[in-house]
Amino acid sequence: MKTSKRLEHAITKLYIAFHSGTLNPEYCKSCAVGNICDNTDTWNYLTDSHGSLKLSHIGILNENFGRKIHGYSPKELLQVEIVFLKGCGFGVPLTLNSKRPVNPTDKDLLFNGLNATIEFLCMLDNIPNVMDYSKLFEFENNSPIYELPEFAK
Repeated sequence: MKTSKRLEHAITKLYIAFHSGTLNPEYCKSCAVGNICDNTDTWNYLTDSHGSLKLSHIGILNENFGRKIHGYSPKELLQVEIVFLKGCGFGVPLTLNSKRPVNPTDKDLLFNGLNATIEFLCMLDNIPNVMDYSKLFEFENNSPIYELPEFAK
């Protein structure tokens, strides 16, 4: 399956953050979008509220000029962050009174957030979800329809 460069880069950065313990939904440099944006907080200026789709003045300007940040438009980045936060069990937009998980850096919780995020990133690029392994369990006449990729054997 062919994927876009932006998707490959995003998944690679999220994979590294997840396994190195540097993924944290509550900090703009360490959340899903923060990691996609090379652990900078510049994306944070695209909105006035973490976990909101409402673009700030800077966000509107960047969106109207067609600016891409690591391959994604400002609106797409805000959508990615919302999907990640919701997948991790947060209420959005993220405020002092928002619903929050007890342990926001729990690996299972982060995995759920990443699953939702990667599914959304694939949808943005119009490709099947790279995290969906359900096809591997499809069978016909008691034999698998699809084989495991060579690297998985």
